Amino acid sequence: MAFIFLVLSSKWRKLIFQEKRKERKDYYRNNYLKSEEWQRKRYVVLKRDNWTCVSCGMPATEVHHKRYARINIGKEPIDWLESLCKECHMKKHTTFNSRGVDFFI
Repeated sequence: MAFIFLVLSSKWRKLIFQEKRKERKDYYRNNYLKSEEWQRKRYVVLKRDNWTCVSCGMPATEVHHKRYARINIGKEPIDWLESLCKECHMKKHTTFNSRGVDFFI
C-alpha cells in the first residue's frame, strides 16, 4: 500500500513540476522577452560583445541564454548571456535538441 502511495506521489510531483515549467516557459516567451527590461539587458550584452558573435565573429543580432534563472525570471546575470548571429544561435538550440535536452527554462 505504501509503495503504491509513493509511486502515485512521485507521478503527482512530476506532473506539478511539468506544469510549473510550462508556466515559466509561457511567461518567459510571452512576457519577459517582450519587456523593456529584456530589451535593455539585450542591448548591454550586444554592446559588451561589440555586436559580434562570440562563436564565429560575424555581426551578432541575437542574445543567447547559457543558463536560465528558474525562480526569478529576468534576474539572470549578464555573464549568463552571450551575443550570437542568427545562424550560431540556431546551431546552439539544434545541438541541445538533438541531445534530447529541453533547453528552455
